[in-house]
Amino acid sequence: MKTIVIGCTHAGTAAVQEILARDPQAEVLVYERRNDISFLPCGIYLYLEGVVDQLSKVFYATAQDLENLGPNVHVNMRTDVVAIHPDLKVIEVQDLVTGEMMSESYDKIIMTTGSYPVVPSIKGINTPGVYLCKTYDDAMSIKEASFDAKTIAIVGGGYIGTELAEALSRRGFKTSMVSGRRHLLGHYVDTDIATKIHDDLLASGVDVHDNERVLKFEPEDDGGVYIRTTRGELHADMAICCVGFSPTTELLRGMVDMTDKQAIKVNDYMQTSDPDIFAAGDSAAVHFNPLGKDVYAPLATNAVRMGKIAGANIVKYGSVKYMGTQSTSALNIFGKTMATTGLTLEKAQGYIPTAKSVHLVDNYRPEFMPTNAEIAMTLVYDSSNRRILGAQFYSKMDVSMCANLLSVMIQNQNTIDDLAYVDMLFNPSYDRPWNYLNLLGHAAVNQETSAQA
Repeated sequence: MKTIVIGCTHAGTAAVQEILARDPQAEVLVYERRNDISFLPCGIYLYLEGVVDQLSKVFYATAQDLENLGPNVHVNMRTDVVAIHPDLKVIEVQDLVTGEMMSESYDKIIMTTGSYPVVPSIKGINTPGVYLCKTYDDAMSIKEASFDAKTIAIVGGGYIGTELAEALSRRGFKTSMVSGRRHLLGHYVDTDIATKIHDDLLASGVDVHDNERVLKFEPEDDGGVYIRTTRGELHADMAICCVGFSPTTELLRGMVDMTDKQAIKVNDYMQTSDPDIFAAGDSAAVHFNPLGKDVYAPLATNAVRMGKIAGANIVKYGSVKYMGTQSTSALNIFGKTMATTGLTLEKAQGYIPTAKSVHLVDNYRPEFMPTNAEIAMTLVYDSSNRRILGAQFYSKMDVSMCANLLSVMIQNQNTIDDLAYVDMLFNPSYDRPWNYLNLLGHAAVNQETSAQA
């Protein structure tokens, strides 16, 4: 059986590795537009800050690594799949170096074409000094431009924008951050924790502009960028736009089922509505457990899981089933950890009228300990059945594992009562006799008891 993998970042790399782990003699052809594979965009901010000294270290596999997995693996770089003909089971490919066109037959396809950064509809978006942030090339361009910069404006208040703002501020740049949403990181946290993050960014020297949209970019005489917003104007030596991603699925438009955001719909085995075409990673929708529906959530964690599952089911269909996702993630902000999973209250109330939240701030261990740290916590739940829908954490302490635990509880459809009384360890070095997560569950239970009184 011949499998063609189209695109080779996280999901594509994971798919190839899994196919060959299960069948070392499998015939796999990979087609990738770029001259590199397996780039981790989440490492860009670490490179720009100087934590990672060489961007090449952010790659975790090469084309040769994949070809070494088996005698029948061929990785074709700088090649673009321009058409798929499912009726003939043939693809058309162009060599981007020579321009030569060729065709190739297939038995199965795994579509792992990833995503592309959204180019915002802002006047002057092509102004010199305005950059997007997604690829290795983007990162190198930003790095080079920053050598002559003192002031940098970040457009976008999501994960990438926040990471870049922190990294560049740490490097000594005067950094501004403009977010069109009501508050920063609106996809991940509600107002209580967003306000704390906003204040910490301000205290660390980042000029934060919430609920403010960029209307226009213009070049300035000194080589900088003039930025007109809904509330005024900014001036910077360069601007970086990072306002989201869209799935790269044009090749399959009209051939397989897609969501309204043009992400490919897949079943629990990563198979599309065409049984011979699979999809994984940023090109595909994910099953979002808190809502029980398919959504678009481009995360590296989703991509590697989906790619591995697609590879397994190419070799033996039905061998590994997808469990869905809670879109669990974490972010380091000036020495504090933000960790989230599932739905925010704002999102939840758009689908579930009975959604509620409870917010708790408490020290993570007894006050008699020589050092301590507060944890700000938010729990989102459905008051009609008491099921947990989401959670958010922010602290100087590493609370990333809190999000992982709540992710499992959401996946297992646990309730606020389960969280309140689930068995957890106690040691004064780590927590109180009631763990802080138990206390968060208690807060939700008490809130519901009071509401019913």
